[in-house]
Amino acid sequence: MSWPLLGRLSSGSSGLNSPLAGALSALALSLVLFTVGATPSRAQLFETRAAQAYMIDADTGTVLFSKNEDELVPPASLAKLMTMEVVFHAIRTGRLTLDDTFQVSENAWRTGGAASRTSTMFAELNSSIRLEDLIQGVIVQSANDGCIIIAEGMAGSEDNFARLMTERAREIGLTRSVFGNASGLPHPDSQVSMKDLVTLARHIHATYPEFYRFYSQPEFTWNGIRQRNRNPLLGLDIGVDGMKTGFTEESGYGIVSSINRDGRRLFMAMSGLSSERERAEEARKMLEWGVRAFERRTLFAEDEIIGELSVYGGESSAVVKARGPIDIFVPITNPDRMTARISYRWPLRAPIEAGAEVAVLKVYIGDLLSQETPLYAESTVSKGPLHTQALDALIELAQFWR
Repeated sequence: MSWPLLGRLSSGSSGLNSPLAGALSALALSLVLFTVGATPSRAQLFETRAAQAYMIDADTGTVLFSKNEDELVPPASLAKLMTMEVVFHAIRTGRLTLDDTFQVSENAWRTGGAASRTSTMFAELNSSIRLEDLIQGVIVQSANDGCIIIAEGMAGSEDNFARLMTERAREIGLTRSVFGNASGLPHPDSQVSMKDLVTLARHIHATYPEFYRFYSQPEFTWNGIRQRNRNPLLGLDIGVDGMKTGFTEESGYGIVSSINRDGRRLFMAMSGLSSERERAEEARKMLEWGVRAFERRTLFAEDEIIGELSVYGGESSAVVKARGPIDIFVPITNPDRMTARISYRWPLRAPIEAGAEVAVLKVYIGDLLSQETPLYAESTVSKGPLHTQALDALIELAQFWR
């Protein structure tokens, strides 16, 4: 049996402001936090009409805002982000090329084409379409027929493709989302969280830069019909360069978006809005607030010792570090309201190899867990003498009966 414990934090980077540095340097005992100022609710910093929302800084991974971020809702066309990830992955691994062609089946034409009266690229029945054109149709026009054509061509059926989507989602870190089809049309199995969608958007941008450009493409013409990109933020000249909108009666209007401005990139997802206008306004407000309302702080420099962990049966404690510096964005209006702790599963048993991941540094701003950074053992910790192991066994027994 094991319990999450808090490790002993080091004094942190000398580059911190004096209140934070003072709080850090004053720590001398394990199982202690460093806390600077009060801990306000995140709602005091920003409010949105969205029922679910999540936003992070891409470089540091700082969570800037969260509201019901793990709540599951129907994805609508936001599911097309996962459809494209499966396609991009297949191209990257050599299973597909942009010049491959796909046949338009009657099912694709009726379910997602002109006959369906849903978003479509107007693919003609029994025609063949290059994959690159299908990708543009799906991303720019939100084409349901394009999704179904790809799904049937890659997996034989949309049901088979949906299973691939969910399997691939788990591989890239989406922990809760499930996909019932490729298009996002209403399906009882389809559900996503805003946190998962931000994880997906960040992954697509980082992994497939050669394809991310499609998300900022302003328009696409197919079958003689020109259609504009459905993302309402692209034309506002605020730095938004992707990614996707969606709507269902059940979950309302939603959007996944990315902004790149002033040397920073943010990813945001929100859902549960009442209209296209409200979606555009709430998304714009949140992204611009995220860019303007935070400043970067260094908590620990590269190769700096972050803390020490008690090691069960070990000859010494384990000194832990991150792999690289730890920076975080803090709100300008509440720069000193921060809490941090080293968290790990006790008992941490010897031996421990140098470089092993053994803990996580968790940083809270107000009541929001804003950042988690893995921590690694600086050096090997071997087993200690028998009397040390016996003492640790007594401590474990005491913890068990507490």
